[in-house]
Amino acid sequence: MELKISSRSQDDVAVITVGGEIDLYTAPRLRDELVGALEDGARRLVVDMSRTEFCDSTGISVLLSAMKRARDKGGDLEIAAPRPAVMRVLEVTGLDAVFVIHPDTDALPVPAGTGSAE
Repeated sequence: MELKISSRSQDDVAVITVGGEIDLYTAPRLRDELVGALEDGARRLVVDMSRTEFCDSTGISVLLSAMKRARDKGGDLEIAAPRPAVMRVLEVTGLDAVFVIHPDTDALPVPAGTGSAE
C-alpha cells in the first residue's frame, strides 16, 4: 500500500497527516517529512494517524526519533486519532504512555488548507 503524507503548519506547530502503511519501505518518507518540519522551525509535531492502516517497528522508531528531536528543541511529538491497529502496537510496546495521544482529530491545532500536500 502506498504512503500518503500531507503537512500544514502555523507558527511553530506542524500537523503531518499520514495515510496508508508505515513500514520498512515507507518509513524513510515519514522521517524526511518530520525532520523537514523541524528544520523549517516547527517545535510541536502532531501526527494525524486517522488514515494510517498499519505501522510496524520501523515506523514506531521514526516517531520516537522525531519525538526526541522535537524535545531537544523544547517541543514534542503528539499522535492524533490512531486507528485500532496502530493503537494496539502503541499499547503492546508501552509507548501509549510515552507519546501524547489524542483520541480524535478535534485536537489538531492547525486548520486544514494551510501548508503543502504530497
